Amino acid sequence: MERLSGLDASFLYFESPSQPLHVCSVVELDTSTIPGGYTFDRFRDDLALRIKALPEFRAKLVDTLLNLDHPVWVEDKDFHLSRHLHRIGLPSPGGRRELAEVCGHIASMPLDRTKPLWEMWVLEGVADTDAHEGGPLALMIKVHHAAVDGVTAANLLNQLCSPEADSPPPDPVDGPGDATPLGIAVGGLVRFLTRPVQLAKVLPTTASTIFTTVNRARSGEAMAAPFTAPPTLFNAGVTAERNIAMAQLDLEAVKRVKNRFDVKVNDVVLALCAGALREFLRDRGQLPDKPLVAMVPVSVHDRSDRPGRNQVSGMFCSLETHIEDPGERLRAIAKANSLAKEHSSAIGSTLLLDWTQVAARVVFGFVLGLVAHTPLSRTPVHNLIISNVAGPQTKLYGLGAEIKALYPLGPIFHGSGLNITVMSLSGKLNVGILSCRQLVDDLWDLADRFEIELNNLLGSRTRPHV
Repeated sequence: MERLSGLDASFLYFESPSQPLHVCSVVELDTSTIPGGYTFDRFRDDLALRIKALPEFRAKLVDTLLNLDHPVWVEDKDFHLSRHLHRIGLPSPGGRRELAEVCGHIASMPLDRTKPLWEMWVLEGVADTDAHEGGPLALMIKVHHAAVDGVTAANLLNQLCSPEADSPPPDPVDGPGDATPLGIAVGGLVRFLTRPVQLAKVLPTTASTIFTTVNRARSGEAMAAPFTAPPTLFNAGVTAERNIAMAQLDLEAVKRVKNRFDVKVNDVVLALCAGALREFLRDRGQLPDKPLVAMVPVSVHDRSDRPGRNQVSGMFCSLETHIEDPGERLRAIAKANSLAKEHSSAIGSTLLLDWTQVAARVVFGFVLGLVAHTPLSRTPVHNLIISNVAGPQTKLYGLGAEIKALYPLGPIFHGSGLNITVMSLSGKLNVGILSCRQLVDDLWDLADRFEIELNNLLGSRTRPHV
């Protein structure tokens, strides 16, 4: 068996009917590259072979009343692909709005915790074409956040896909095995009894973090602080109803902006988000005077030996939305982002992981109660989540079909009802936007502004260097 880490388990504890915590991807496929052509049966059979090499897709949650620690993953001995793979047709004309409408509905539905926590929906009828005759096909993939973060999801994508259309499936991989109620309880008791020792290790690092943060704040070298974000229409309680929109940009154009201003790709991504949000809110007469603040997850897979599938830290980044000029805004974001990275590195990359490992279930319950009674619409922790995931830049084939686009969609939370997740893939920058329909009924205006903002940065008259 594989026991969930504290951070993995937190996504189970914080989930509610109005706050499903799965991550999604909308994948656009070119079926003309599939050897022998597309049929749903051939697609299903190929997927079944590849899942034999993906133990994460065959593992389910198990827990007992006597377990004092987090649940465990075990091999689902009754695994059936038909319980996870679904097939539907898009309503005519099968355009981007119809695709987003269907995928938003799928994203609104929670995953069944009695089965492995993932689903795949095959969406036919894209652009009113027939995938059986070589037309495009779309997939909607859902995986619970307890099972993946951005990096592990990208790794699963690489295992599920291949660099050639006719690549054979990988060799089977053993799963996490089985567990008995007694084994789960005993292991949980051992973990529970070691928490005081773990706490003793975490406290000095926490004290050092507080000291470092105070000093950096006094010298003006700290990242944006939580609870300093101005309220916006996205900062309120959410319902289960989700809506999405997507945008695709030329990655080479993004890199031209990066090189011209001598910044990082992530700085350009944040600037694109900032510019799109600024105009989106200004058109509605709701642009705050203070700059928006984004929470940016940071992968620590390469810096951590901690257990768990989620290996992330995070930093708060000012989006400088009070600055009108796109070039000046990008330079200000790059400077603020640099300070945030330095601050995040100085306070320890694994502190979040360590605290979630120390925390017992009752602590997560206390935090939930605290959040429920905090007026997050007036004092949001941050305005939104922005995540940037690097994908392979070579062609990628999903079950024989060339992937033309992959739009990642991260979760939203009460008080932070907007998630923008970006993934670079095969020379494109794919932008997935997810929110709650009760907060904003149409996200396409926001999505369409990304291309405009990229052109603004490419044509900016702002001096690239100071």
